[in-house]
Amino acid sequence: MATRRRVTREKPLSEYKRKRDFSKTGEPSGGAVKRGSKRKLRFVVQKHAASHLHFDFRLELDGVMKSWAVPKGPSYDPSVRRLAMEVEDHPIEYNTFEGTIPKGQYGGGTVMLWDRGTYEAEDGGEEALREGYDRGDLKFVLHGERLQGGWVLVRIRRGEGERRQWLLIKHRDEMATSKFDVVAEVETSVKSGRTMEEIATRRGRVWQSNRAVESDEPSPTRRKKPASASQKKRAAPRRRRPTRSTT
Repeated sequence: MATRRRVTREKPLSEYKRKRDFSKTGEPSGGAVKRGSKRKLRFVVQKHAASHLHFDFRLELDGVMKSWAVPKGPSYDPSVRRLAMEVEDHPIEYNTFEGTIPKGQYGGGTVMLWDRGTYEAEDGGEEALREGYDRGDLKFVLHGERLQGGWVLVRIRRGEGERRQWLLIKHRDEMATSKFDVVAEVETSVKSGRTMEEIATRRGRVWQSNRAVESDEPSPTRRKKPASASQKKRAAPRRRRPTRSTT
């Protein structure tokens, strides 16, 4: 009688911790965070000018942020499929970071908090999200300031020794449009209203790390004062427009 192969699941953030020496770097060691039953799941998108400009797309699930590096950023056009390279889970603390990681350091470059909000499964609750993620067909609805409506992440490659590749695709709903390029049109932060250049030249949020290795991920230090709502560039596709946050 054949025996089933036992699948051992790693603890949350084990890969994240394995890649970092916390005796030498000030990055947060992190930990799975339990979410209150009434709080909605969060998502963030961070624009990151490391060795190559990309967008870090993160979905909260089971106390960590599932993360993908999207080189060209999201698109509201359902005919456009954007490559999304899955990276290791990251701590919830990454959700508020905006600032500069010094050149030559781990993930060196400027990081902008480009979008944020809540999200939910297209059908069902969190169990549907878990099943979709495991199956490689993760369908969800975003309620962000820049990104809204139905989306799907479809896994196209699942390698052991390389990053898992997915496609980020917009669903055909009332928010979908081929006439609005959100990445090209929106170049300011939802947190501060600043551009990448303005964030890079502003002192304050500098993340220190000892490793000169390319990364998709920054880490938080302290808060910046938000810009006024009038300083922020409003952006949205047609129909229901996202509101601009003043925090």
